[in-house]
Amino acid sequence: MSETDKEEIDRRHRARTAKRKAVVDKRIAAAQEDKGLLLVLTGNGKGKSSSAFGMVARTLGYGHKAAVFQFIKGKEEVGERAFFARDPNMRWERCGEGFTWETQNRDRDIAAARAGWEKAKEALADPSIHLVVLDELTYLITYRYLSLEEIMPAIEARPPMQHVVITGRGANDVFLEAADTVSAIRDVKHAFRAGVRAQKGIDL
Repeated sequence: MSETDKEEIDRRHRARTAKRKAVVDKRIAAAQEDKGLLLVLTGNGKGKSSSAFGMVARTLGYGHKAAVFQFIKGKEEVGERAFFARDPNMRWERCGEGFTWETQNRDRDIAAARAGWEKAKEALADPSIHLVVLDELTYLITYRYLSLEEIMPAIEARPPMQHVVITGRGANDVFLEAADTVSAIRDVKHAFRAGVRAQKGIDL
């Protein structure tokens, strides 16, 4: 490549990136509102809870309080809980006994979900908690353990600067419509289907 060609490529690159920067800067300048966000992480792909726990790490990193309410699969011990438990600003509640095929007792599952939701409502009313994660909450609607009429008022009445993350497959349209941000994680390929079991540090 000649020096002239390189200079022309560099010139075009600078022009493209300058144009892009102007667009991004304009969007940043227009976004001046601060508010508590409702985020929904749904879809059949792996990583919904992990993404939520990443936001927990960010919150704790700034010295804010965070609370996680882990429904359905709350019986499992996960590395995130072991790690975050060290932080005095962290509250982590396991609100389930495992997936329905493990407990095989609908009444007990409903009781565990309702008990967990009562604890979550306390956090949703606490302005000192910066972030509340309602992990696998979507299943409580899908399995009819709780109703939207029970859940949405507490979310809508939360402190104005409190952020809430809902995770789980098959998020109800009411969650999607109420959310400020929705991410649908798609399942393309999963090691489990190839016979690889869940492993600590990656899945647990």
